[in-house]
Amino acid sequence: MIQVDLRSSQPIYEQIISQYKYMYLQGYLKKGDPIPSVRKLALQLDVTPGTVAKAYGELERMGMIETVRGRGTFIAQEAEIKRDEGMIVKMKENMRETCMELIYQGMNKEEIMKIVQELLDQLTQEEGGEK
Repeated sequence: MIQVDLRSSQPIYEQIISQYKYMYLQGYLKKGDPIPSVRKLALQLDVTPGTVAKAYGELERMGMIETVRGRGTFIAQEAEIKRDEGMIVKMKENMRETCMELIYQGMNKEEIMKIVQELLDQLTQEEGGEK
């Protein structure tokens, strides 16, 4: 289910967060679905429990997961990801740098917009239609 790349420059906890978000957007995880405990996922990924706990803490802060004492951790019933304006600013800057590089590589606005649209389509598709 979750896989990490230990050679990646992206921190492991961020890889975990990103993969849970992706699985939720793709419909692999639905509201109320259980997810592995911190210890179980740490063993599966061969990482420290603290790394998984950091990812889970962030996911819980975002409103994506919830932990029920004695029962486990689940995709939140009210899995409404809370907007993080600081993260949005950071992502806009990343997109700016990416667009600048694509322009430098000779792409025009229409080509770049097509790439963005394709990526959005991939991330927001549901079985049988759009989200």
